Formats: sequence, structure tokens, C-alpha cells
Amino acid sequence: MKACGLIVEYNPFHNGHSYHIHEAKKAANADCMIAVMSGSFLQRGEPAIIDKFHRVRAALKTGIDMVIELPFLYVVQNSDIFARGAVLTLNQIGVSNVCFGSESGNISYFIKSYENYKEKEPIFKKTLKSGLTNGLSFPEASRLAYQQIGLSAEEVDLSKPNNILGFSYVQAIFDYDLPIEPLTIKRTKNNFHDELITDKIASATSIRKKIFEEKDLIPSIRETMPEETTLQLQKYKYMAGLWHNWEQYFQLLHYRVMTMSLDELSEIHGVNEGIEFRIKKTAKKAISLHHWIELIKTKRYTWTRIQRIFVHILTNTKKKDSEPYLEHGYIPYVRVLGMTKKGQSYLNHYKKKVPVPIITNFNRDSNPLLEMEERATNAYYSILKSDAKIQLFQQELKAPIIVG
Repeated sequence: MKACGLIVEYNPFHNGHSYHIHEAKKAANADCMIAVMSGSFLQRGEPAIIDKFHRVRAALKTGIDMVIELPFLYVVQNSDIFARGAVLTLNQIGVSNVCFGSESGNISYFIKSYENYKEKEPIFKKTLKSGLTNGLSFPEASRLAYQQIGLSAEEVDLSKPNNILGFSYVQAIFDYDLPIEPLTIKRTKNNFHDELITDKIASATSIRKKIFEEKDLIPSIRETMPEETTLQLQKYKYMAGLWHNWEQYFQLLHYRVMTMSLDELSEIHGVNEGIEFRIKKTAKKAISLHHWIELIKTKRYTWTRIQRIFVHILTNTKKKDSEPYLEHGYIPYVRVLGMTKKGQSYLNHYKKKVPVPIITNFNRDSNPLLEMEERATNAYYSILKSDAKIQLFQQELKAPIIVG
């Protein structure tokens, strides 16, 4: 069986994702579609609107054959680390292709840009370092460094979020010399950060914004998603009593920061260059999470970077625990969250070739990254009432979801 890998968050699963699955399957001529998915928290440092298990069910009912979990440590990171973790995880499970959506829609542009980057990598790194030294944010310093080595915005505009991620996926595949062919399909109808719903294919950003504005799944929202997503959103809200957003974690995060010493704060992953002083100082004035980030934000410390730091504070993710894994780019296991019958067939056929343990029953003691995963899940559910929290956390300990 030939498998095609997708790198996803499904926050929530919408019609654009259905289009991506259909086009990717066709482009790769694949028998089996495997998604590596972010769990409780997402790449931009936000909690998912509903938990990973309800998102898995929506995906398995709408074209995905297997969902594996991207370890938490690789999720809440910049695009390069996120991409490396996702591509290496998919490689462990034997995919032949990785297909991503992009504003470009032409894989040859990405490959040409990668070749250009490798040829001029020392210049890129020097320019990047100079930009960071002069107080630029990582995305802005990267953009200028890419510009310096002549990566044309007409071919791959690396100011666009999906192009940035796509370039990082291609880079990871070639840097690690993986037996994976990258593919891309052009995003249709909307941009990544569009905040208004204008079509049945809408951005996840616009869908979430409308959901929180309306506090209900009105017809214009339902039209942007498969029926199964609507069902899973409703089921989760019935069980949990809410859909998640960052503001709900403000009091807990504020308590964590106010009761930590500066030394403890400096040990948290992502807390560098003395930002702990700024986090502590602004905590005394902050009246909401949005307000707090506005108080901390600088040219160097972007909104997204601060959100990621907040996730690591919330989950107590320390540098000493995370850096050894990030340094070597090693994926120590593959955790299966859910499968269809076709996904089961693929796993049965391929599992003897998988070079790392396949996790189907959660055991926090088997790997430190699973211990981090448990903390992330507990932090995610921490804002819920006790009965919902206990009931929902039990999913973490069960065997994978099987559909159809």
C-alpha cells in the first residue's frame, strides 16, 4: 500500500481540508492517507478549539485513514522545528509522499528555492544572525535573509505562512535525505489568516472567529465544514461545557507566573535573553491574556513567540528536558491516535518495518516525550469542571480510535 502524509492541525476540520485530502490522494496516487496532527496545543502557541480526540474522529470520518500524533515538544515551535518533527514522524511510518497546501502551488519552485538556499546557506545564516542581533523578530529576520540570497517572492513568497511551512517541509526532507517525494497543491478561495467567511471553503481562523462571536454553530458556519465536524464540535461542547480559547487560561497562567521565581521562569523552554523579567513585571499590570501579550510584545518578541512561551510555562516544559531531543531531531516513537479499517491494514502491513516503537497504549514511563504529552493534555483540560476533566482525560489512556 502506498501512503501519502499530511501535516495538519484540523482546528477545526473544514471543507478546505477535505479538498486537500482529495487533491493530495490524487496527486500522490495513494492508497492510504496518513495525517500527523498537533495535539492539545498548536504550532502558533494556542489551545485547539476542541481536543485532539474529537478532531481525530472528524478526520477519520472525512477521508483520513490514520492519525498519528506529532509529539508536543515539536508542535509548539517555530516552523523549522515543527516541520522537522512532522516530516521525521511521517518518515517513521513509511509514507512515500508529503503533500502540503501552499500559496505557490508549484513544488518545483520550492525545490529550486531549497537548492538556492543550500548554495548560499552561509550568507543566509550571517544575515539572519545580524537581523536577530539588531532586534528583529525571527520571521522578519528570516524574510530579509531569504531576500538577501535571492529567493524570489514571485516564485515562493516566504512572507506567506503556508509557503514558509512548505519550504520547511521540503528542507527537512532533503536535509535528512529522506525517501519521501514532496508535493504541493495550491490553496483555494481563502488566505491562511482571513478573518471573514466569504465562501464554503474558509480559513480555520475565520471559522473559529465566527464560532466565538456567535457562541453557536449558525448555518453560515456549518456550511464551511463537513457534517462530522459540526457533530464533534457539538459533542465536545456538551461534554466540556466550552470551546477552548486562550483567555480561558489567563487566571491559571497568571497564577503560575506570579508564584514562580525568576530562576524557575528562566528554566522554561523558550524563555531567553532575559524575557523572564519582562514577563514578571507585566504580570502585575495584566488584566487579560490579550492585554498581557500586548504589554510584553516587542519587535523581537512577536505575539506568536509569546504565546509559545506561555504554553511552555503552562505545561512546565523545561530547557533541560527539551533541548536534547530538539538538538538531534530524533523521533523516538510513533503514537497512533486513530485509524480506519484501511489504516489498520496499512499498519499491519508496515509495522514490522517501523524502526521505533508504535504506541497504541499510553504509558508515560516509556518515554519522556510521553510524559510531556500527559502534562500538555492535563494543562489543556485544566479549565474544565472536575467530572468533564476526568472523563475526557481517560481518552489519553485508551487504545486508538477505530472508525468504520
